[in-house]
Amino acid sequence: MAKSKVAISLDESTLDRLDKLVQKAAFTSRSQAIQEAVDEKLARLNRSRLARECAKLDPAFEKSLAEDGLSKDAAEWPEY
Repeated sequence: MAKSKVAISLDESTLDRLDKLVQKAAFTSRSQAIQEAVDEKLARLNRSRLARECAKLDPAFEKSLAEDGLSKDAAEWPEY
């Protein structure tokens, strides 16, 4: 995947903590550490968005919809 360079500003204490992780070989570079942190944050935001959207659903309606769909299809299922 193509990569683009981005300039960011970090406070000294954050940068020191980041450099210590790189020195301890937790990450191969600052870039890798920041890339993984951004990826994790974006994934977490996606999961929380999914949870918010799911909370909007009416469980009773979803259950009846699922049961209705299953009863229609059940006649077409092969016997075991």
